[in-house]
Amino acid sequence: MTFPTIGMIGYGGIGRVHGMAYRSLTFHYGLPADAIRIVGVATTRAETAQAAAAELGCDFWTADYRELLARPEIEAVDICVPNHMHAEIVEAAAAAGKHIYCEKPLAMNVAEGKRMAAAVERAGVKTQMTFNFRFYPAVLRARQLMEEGFLGRIFSFRGRYYRSSYIDPNKPISWRQQKAIAGGGALFDIGSHILDLLYSLVGEFAAVQATLDTLIPERPAAPGSTERVAVDVDDIALLTLRTKEGVLGTVEASRMGTGLTNDIGFEIFGEKGALRFNGLDPAWLEVYDVRDSDKPTGGLRGFRKVEAVNRYAGQKAPDWSMTPDFVRTHAECQWQFLKAIAEGRPTQPTLADGLHIQAVMEAAERSSQEGRWVEIGEVLA
Repeated sequence: MTFPTIGMIGYGGIGRVHGMAYRSLTFHYGLPADAIRIVGVATTRAETAQAAAAELGCDFWTADYRELLARPEIEAVDICVPNHMHAEIVEAAAAAGKHIYCEKPLAMNVAEGKRMAAAVERAGVKTQMTFNFRFYPAVLRARQLMEEGFLGRIFSFRGRYYRSSYIDPNKPISWRQQKAIAGGGALFDIGSHILDLLYSLVGEFAAVQATLDTLIPERPAAPGSTERVAVDVDDIALLTLRTKEGVLGTVEASRMGTGLTNDIGFEIFGEKGALRFNGLDPAWLEVYDVRDSDKPTGGLRGFRKVEAVNRYAGQKAPDWSMTPDFVRTHAECQWQFLKAIAEGRPTQPTLADGLHIQAVMEAAERSSQEGRWVEIGEVLA
């Protein structure tokens, strides 16, 4: 099996995580050392591009992503730049005939996202979003159980993603807190992840009612600076959603979750059972089976922990019994993308899936501004 060669565009914190994940794939799946090849990297400055190339072990580096796209030996690009650059680079990469792996969220808004989706469809290239939390084995197991009908009719769902990354009012402003660069706040940054996770399990969303709030309205312009800069995106987002199948649920996303470093999880309640997942204990899926409680003795009534641990099909290392981590979910997301290209089959989640999440977030913003339920179709019209 021959995998596409990769060019990386952007190499900040998440770019380095992507690089780590690509490098690990040959060990996870017992491949030759040169089976997964990063052959070029582009950042916005020559010195950072050169340093990135040294880390990644590639010869080509540039401060102009267009030079990277012009190189015929690069077959797929991994886009790890701030949100406001996604549309421009995706459209250029599609025009250059490159397959596209793009960090979340897809775009700054739905209008951009629609242009991007149209561009890749015209070009006929394969795409995948970096919604890596889909690829915890416990989440894959939850999807399998749901497809087998374990829950029966779904009654409701609940999702959360809490971080405490901005609780300090003296923490300087970052690009993630500026609408002109990020497009949105906690909703875009971490809300996109939990929304996609639930979307992959319960299906498309049809409508949303939301409240978004900014809890610390201004921050220092730089470390130690007395100049204050306005924060014009949300710190917390509370959403009530209805799926196309009519199922109600809630989603909470906050970067002000004091005491919580990286708390993502969900619960799904059905007529025959329930499922819940806690990203802080990722080796396990919690399962409740109503059929146990129907037995005369009460059976094994209650939630039980089902081992999912590190069960990835075809994995050589680490041993299946080891707890999976954040980088491993990135590696699996990348692996499914590269393998789909090599095998000539569809990828998932695609930019079209990213556009659905973008529409949900834009509808949530509109709902918060106007104080009403907003149909997802409204923002896509």
